[in-house]
Amino acid sequence: MAFLDSMSISASALTATRLRMDVIAENMANSNTTRTENGEPYRRRYVVFQEKTNDNAFASFFNKARTTPGGVRVLRIGEDTSEFKYDYNPSHPDADENGYVRYPNVEVVQEMVDMMSAYRAYEANITAINTFKDMAVKTLEIGK
Repeated sequence: MAFLDSMSISASALTATRLRMDVIAENMANSNTTRTENGEPYRRRYVVFQEKTNDNAFASFFNKARTTPGGVRVLRIGEDTSEFKYDYNPSHPDADENGYVRYPNVEVVQEMVDMMSAYRAYEANITAINTFKDMAVKTLEIGK
């Protein structure tokens, strides 16, 4: 069953990493959004991962010392509370009484770095799944 556990772990990482890439894309898309439903500029979001353990009660009853890793899960999507960026533009509709416009706390360069990191993690898990698949095929070929 370790083989299937490995596939499950990689699949959970793919799902979590895909959500991370979606959140990064949302940040980049809203990097110039000066007004949201709550009246403030868009706040950068980030994803927090947590280890997911396989809490199989039957298995843990017989083997309390061994915990089977269950992959990764998204604990939450948080909001970055850092300060907004300010730009002097008195003609902008969202300018305050002093002529300053608050822009989101999204740094596009940082988001691109995060996206490349997430892409590499996604790619690594795809490679792991393909390796598991190739191993299964080779195992079945041994029996021929």
